[in-house]
Amino acid sequence: MTVTDILSPECLADPTEVWQALRETEPLAFHEGLNAYVISRYADVERAFKDPVFTSDNYSWQLEPVHGRTILQMDGREHSVHRRLVTPAFRGGELTARFVPVMRRNTTELLDAFRHTGEVDLVDAFTTRYPINVIVDMLGLPRSDHVLFHRWYTSMVAFLANLTQDPEVAAAGLRTRDELAEYLLPRIAERGADPRDDLMSVLCTAEIDGERMTAQEIKAFVSLLLVAGGETTDKALANMMLNLIRHPDQMARVRADRTLIAHALAETLRYSPPVQMIIRQPAADVELSGGTVPAGATVVCLIAAANRDPRHYTDPDRFDLTRPDLDFAKAYTAAADHTGFALGRHFCVGAMLARTEVEVAANALLDAMDDIELAEPPVARGLFTRAPTTLRVRFRPVS
Repeated sequence: MTVTDILSPECLADPTEVWQALRETEPLAFHEGLNAYVISRYADVERAFKDPVFTSDNYSWQLEPVHGRTILQMDGREHSVHRRLVTPAFRGGELTARFVPVMRRNTTELLDAFRHTGEVDLVDAFTTRYPINVIVDMLGLPRSDHVLFHRWYTSMVAFLANLTQDPEVAAAGLRTRDELAEYLLPRIAERGADPRDDLMSVLCTAEIDGERMTAQEIKAFVSLLLVAGGETTDKALANMMLNLIRHPDQMARVRADRTLIAHALAETLRYSPPVQMIIRQPAADVELSGGTVPAGATVVCLIAAANRDPRHYTDPDRFDLTRPDLDFAKAYTAAADHTGFALGRHFCVGAMLARTEVEVAANALLDAMDDIELAEPPVARGLFTRAPTTLRVRFRPVS
């Protein structure tokens, strides 16, 4: 019997065959344990992200208990205003001038700890630390608090991925919520009264049509940024490096032409996305492949399954950073034709930040490490998000 249970041991070990079985045999599957509908075909997932009938009301129970009310829950003018308030800090010249030096400094510091060793676990030594350190520094918070934020980040990611509602995981997430609020709110007040040259000050002083974000809204955004910015960049970078190591011909192309790093990341977001699923909730009954989703139901949108749909991609199980059916020019915009950053009005506001972080880090890693090969087989874990838990590699140090 074909296994299509997304909580099955088979899926947790390797979801590829489960995603395929769902797409072909149960494109609209009801999961009793989750009390949710599961969709897996590209056309259906794309619609769930773009059609206004699909709401993000689910975040009231999925995110709000830990983060507070975030931009992900907003619609209409409220969403538009808040997106306009935060977006400038993550685009173009502002991003390059203000934050790329922060990324380079953190990359160098992490690399210096292992660049001459010849062997390292890239996950433990680099990918899990780099994005959180960058975010803390971008916010203008003490660098001595990197370890503290890493602990909070780990707790909040576990809460988000707690599909089985483990009470200990939930309780730890709520403790983190209180600790983070106690830490952030006084600092937000300080930046509001005395702005500096950092992201928190930008958030405190940004204004659209006379409106500013409240302290609680800034706290919620920072909390969300730790998870959305940290988890996705951490796992996207690990997955991308693994994909390139496993495809030496494509690694060689990237080494020769560093502009292809952006292609490699975009193809990674399709081929092995760090976020495997996103939840939506329709406001009315909706017809999808395989049947009807009733209004108010929870819908699990399988990003990873949609991105391997042969109805949308040719040879979807092949990693190809020059793939002709992926528009790399639009890969980091709301018009992307992969679902790794969602699509439509709730397209990831930090997409360009993630791209820039990965480009800075990958360039530095490739400059410092040659002849990279796996020292041991990596094991990917995770259902809501997925990447290798370790990525031990051997390399020739570049002097």
